[in-house]
Amino acid sequence: MAEAERIIGTPDTPDAAGGGNERPDSEGTPPDESPAGRGRRRIAVLFAVASLAYALDLISKLIVVAKLEHHPPIEIIGDWLKFEAIRNAGAAFGFGEAFTVIFTMIAAAVIVVIARLARKLYSLPWAIALGLLLGGALGNLTDRIFRAPGVFEGAVVDFIAPKHFAVFNLADSAIVCGGILIVLLSFKGLDPDGTVHKD
Repeated sequence: MAEAERIIGTPDTPDAAGGGNERPDSEGTPPDESPAGRGRRRIAVLFAVASLAYALDLISKLIVVAKLEHHPPIEIIGDWLKFEAIRNAGAAFGFGEAFTVIFTMIAAAVIVVIARLARKLYSLPWAIALGLLLGGALGNLTDRIFRAPGVFEGAVVDFIAPKHFAVFNLADSAIVCGGILIVLLSFKGLDPDGTVHKD
């Protein structure tokens, strides 16, 4: 968790970040808007994205369990893409089924870190990326807590089944998209506080 805070952690105000960093003009923020105002807007975006990702994942799983579980797979694009309900006790894409409790703890830790560091967020792209991570982590954590075989050991509902690939769900997709966006932002030198490193 300390490493995560080191990567995402930023000063409480954008002005505290000095040493050759500049705030990008592409943020689209009025120049007279206060840092607190920018922060509140980015936090709102983060939780809006997280709420949407979580709601879509939850609704899709409810439909899959009600309509698809214990039924033949539905072909979406021939053999290349099917909807097939499975229960996954492992991590994303079915890996590590022997470590369900550990994955549950990791998901909970990710949620706590993002929630704690939201107040230091001043970048819109970072707000979207962290929102995707938060929504995806909440989606799978809900399964871990409330689904069989028990609390913190529940199997996640997966149903998107591409050919020659692992079966996954919308929460997994949100987590992967959020992670890719974070990598891209890091390569561009954009920090969560909205400053840009000029290396």
